[in-house]
Amino acid sequence: MKKIGFLSFGHWVASPHSQTRSAADALLQSIELAVAAEELGADGAYVRVHHFARQLASPFPLLAAMGARTKRIELGTAVIDMRYENPFYMAEDAGAADLIATGRLQLGISRGSPEQVIDGFKHFGYVPPEGKTDADMAREHAEVFLELLKGRGFAQPNPRPMFANPPGLLRLEPFSEGLRDRIWWGAATNATSEWAAKLGMNLQSSTLKFDEGGEPFHVQQAKQIQAYRAAWKAAGHTREPRVSVSRSIFALMDDRDRRYFGGGQEEDQIGFIDAGTRAIFGRGYAAEPDVLIKELAEDQAIAEADTLLLTVPNTLGVEYNAHVIESILTHVAPALGWR
Repeated sequence: MKKIGFLSFGHWVASPHSQTRSAADALLQSIELAVAAEELGADGAYVRVHHFARQLASPFPLLAAMGARTKRIELGTAVIDMRYENPFYMAEDAGAADLIATGRLQLGISRGSPEQVIDGFKHFGYVPPEGKTDADMAREHAEVFLELLKGRGFAQPNPRPMFANPPGLLRLEPFSEGLRDRIWWGAATNATSEWAAKLGMNLQSSTLKFDEGGEPFHVQQAKQIQAYRAAWKAAGHTREPRVSVSRSIFALMDDRDRRYFGGGQEEDQIGFIDAGTRAIFGRGYAAEPDVLIKELAEDQAIAEADTLLLTVPNTLGVEYNAHVIESILTHVAPALGWR
């Protein structure tokens, strides 16, 4: 059994061929797709966060709105770039959104991906300390955020406050119990997955990772998940961790599907995130359901994960993306034992 959700980048483009032609379209349709996915029986509605781009960028108002319109479905990010975040303000926003969603947030955070601008985090007021990298800064922000989510008091109260205080040191409010256990780290390497395990974060492994072994993407990703679980066990955590992988999967059910995605077999791709970082990008899947079932059964990383996020082409509109999700839930997932 697997939890199955969607992941949207929230692209918008002012084109007559796009159903999302503005930021308002992308935001409002993200809410509608979460509602539709819940009605179809999907388990999660996740959004990607990119700054300085015509995509979704401010997750907490969106997650709160999605939470107010839904009852059961998990709501999450994959991922929030922690280089840009004030962990104190983020803890307040996350607590508020989680309370509105009645404890359904699943927040993916990470050191971020290649940016639209040069050192965009500096425009937000964040500069790595001397001798540290932006990745170091992201992990430090994450550690502060995780500590704040424990709900322990740390701030000395004013002896003459505007409002009466509870006894002792004060914590940030609103506080949402249990959110600390629903934080995920988006890891592109085996080492960062092991670091996330030690800190008690769940693992999100996307359709890209650093090429660390020259093997097919799904094999490398499965080994990353295994290394994560071994590190989790060694850390002595008492709860069971969760692991998600993301895939582009399209069941070709009709002529519309074939027109959009019936272009032939895809393969893993090799590229460079920067001048010195070789990365492997996982293949997409698009085929008739019977073929799709056989192909997905051989994906070792999907087999290792408990959660599968389907990346959706949000510019094709809510109705079509609901069709994409329903096709997988109805015609593929049961045959693979996911439902």
